Amino acid sequence: MNTTQDQSIGRFEFVMLMAAMFATTAFSIDAMLPGMREIASEITPDAPARAAWVLTAFVGGLGFGTFFAGPLSDAYGRKTAIYAGTFIYILAAAFAWLTHSLEWMLVARFVQGIGAAGPRIVSLAIIRDLYQGREMARIVSFATTLFILVPAIAPAMGAGIIALAGWRSIFGAFILFSVITVFWLGVRLKEPLPRAARRPIRLNLLFSAIGEMARHAGVRRAIIVQTLVMAMLFATLTMIQPIYDVAYGAADTFHWYFGGIALLSASASLLNARIVVRVGMQAVVTWTLGCQVVLSSILLALLWNDSSSHFYIFLVWQLFLFCQAGLTVGNLNAIAMEPMGHIAGMAASVVGSVSTVVAAMIASPIGLLFDGTPRPLMGSIIVLGIAAIFVMRGINAATNA
Repeated sequence: MNTTQDQSIGRFEFVMLMAAMFATTAFSIDAMLPGMREIASEITPDAPARAAWVLTAFVGGLGFGTFFAGPLSDAYGRKTAIYAGTFIYILAAAFAWLTHSLEWMLVARFVQGIGAAGPRIVSLAIIRDLYQGREMARIVSFATTLFILVPAIAPAMGAGIIALAGWRSIFGAFILFSVITVFWLGVRLKEPLPRAARRPIRLNLLFSAIGEMARHAGVRRAIIVQTLVMAMLFATLTMIQPIYDVAYGAADTFHWYFGGIALLSASASLLNARIVVRVGMQAVVTWTLGCQVVLSSILLALLWNDSSSHFYIFLVWQLFLFCQAGLTVGNLNAIAMEPMGHIAGMAASVVGSVSTVVAAMIASPIGLLFDGTPRPLMGSIIVLGIAAIFVMRGINAATNA
C-alpha cells in the first residue's frame, strides 16, 4: 500500500472490505424491491403507490448525509465516522423493523440513509488515504466491479429472506450485514488518517464551495443533468417491482430478471471506458440521452395500446435505462469536478448530495403516477431526458466557445 500507516490487511481483503462498504447502499435499496407488494398491503393499503416512498426516503437521507460524512471523517477520523454512521443505520433499521406506520417508516428510512452515507463516502476517503494515482484507480475499479454484483443478487436475497421470515426481516438482514462489515473494519483495518492530518469542520468552507459551484455555469449545468439522470434511475427503481407484478404478473421471477439485467448493464461502464477518450465526455452523455429519448418514444408507442403483452420489449427498455447510468453518471461527475480541482473533496460531496436529494424529490411524485402499466414511467423518462439534453446543449456550447 502507498501509505505511511502500517496496515497488516492484504490488498485482496482490503478490496473486499471496501466493496462491502460500498454495498451498504445498494443492499439497502435492492433487497427491499421484492417486498414492495407486501409493504404496500400492510402499511399503506389505501394508496399502494406510496410504498415506493420507502425507497426514496432512504435515498433522500443518503444524499443529506453525504454533505457531512466526509467533513466529519476529516475531523474525527475515518473509522470513527463509519462507526457513527453504522450506529445510526442500525438503530434506524431496528425502528423501521418495529414500526407499523408509513409516516414513521419513512422517518426511519430517511435516518437509515443518513447513516449509510458514512460507509459509502468514507470508504472512498480511506482508499485515497492509502493509495494514490493509478494504483488508487485500480483499487476503486476492483471494488466497484465487486459492488456491481450487489444489485444483481440483492433482490434474490431479499426474496429468499421474505419467503422465510416475512418482509420485516429484511431490516434484520440490514443490521446483520452492517454488524459484520463494521466488525471486519474494526478488527482488520488500522485508522488510516493520523490525528496530525485531521482538519476541523468549517461550515464556511462548505458554503463557500456551494456558492462557487453554483456560479460556474458548466458545473451548475452538469449537476442539473446528473440530477435528472439520477431521477430517471430512482423513479425506475421505485416503480419497477409494481410494473413486474401488476402489468406482467412476473412478481415471482422479478429478482431473476432484475439481477440478470443488472449484470448485463455493467458492460456499459466498460464501453464508456473505451470510447470516452476518443469522443469526449459531453458527446457520450448527449448521445446516450438522445438514444434514450428516441428508444423510449418508440417502445412507448409499441406498448401504448397493449402494454401487458410486450414484456420483453419492456425488458429491453429497462436494460438500456440501467446502461444509461454507466454511460453518463461518471462522465457528468468528471465534467462537474474538472474546474473544481482546488476544492475537489468538498465539491465531490456537494455534487453527490445535491444530485441525490433533488433526484429523490423528483422521483417521489413520479412513483404516484403508476396506473398498472409502464406507460407513466416511460413517459416521465422521455420528459426528463429531453430536459437533460436541453441542459447539456448549454455545456456543449460553453465548451466549444
